[in-house]
Amino acid sequence: MKLYIVPTPIGNLKDMTFRAVEVLKSVDLILAEDTRTSGKLLKHFDVLTPSQSHHMHNEHKTVENLINKLKSGVTMALISDAGTPAISDPGFLLTRACIENNIEVDCLPGATAFVPALVNSGLPNDKFVFEGFLPVKKGRQTRLLLLAEETRTIIFYESPHKLIKTLTHFCEYFGEERPVSVSREITKLYEETIRGTAKEVLEHYTNKPPKGEIVVVVGGKK
Repeated sequence: MKLYIVPTPIGNLKDMTFRAVEVLKSVDLILAEDTRTSGKLLKHFDVLTPSQSHHMHNEHKTVENLINKLKSGVTMALISDAGTPAISDPGFLLTRACIENNIEVDCLPGATAFVPALVNSGLPNDKFVFEGFLPVKKGRQTRLLLLAEETRTIIFYESPHKLIKTLTHFCEYFGEERPVSVSREITKLYEETIRGTAKEVLEHYTNKPPKGEIVVVVGGKK
């Protein structure tokens, strides 16, 4: 009766830990965000454990059933498509339900995108705020106005087709001179980090449209 939270590589398969593979082979069931995506990972590491989908569209409906399975003695591992589950991915609801039902939860250390992006940014990392994805429409302006006064370094996740809009808003709400670092495709073949003012980084990606997974790190208000 135990749930393991298992991080998976965000790009480079060599970032998978020995312990993560060991756990995935030992449990009774693997909960995967996308079984097709995870199937490639599991095959690569010769993991034969059965898997089923657990994603943002079904997690509210499946939590109760999963808790009952865990109570019956089934041991599970939760993985996402990439990185650490529950960090802008499914996992929080099931973890909370396990704790409420006195089911042991063991979260393994491992890959997550925002840590290398933060360290690589060159911005202060002794204190920081992880914001994940900004609201798309409702509440976006309110959030940006609040974060404009934040003195700690701020970390965002963003999709490539929304990056220009977000950088434009940073110029508008935080000021064009606010320091920004954009890390793209972390651990992958075309990994890059672009640093500069909000205006400079916006100009760069306006001329060179971005692709891939993106982490944006913004300096706090001085």
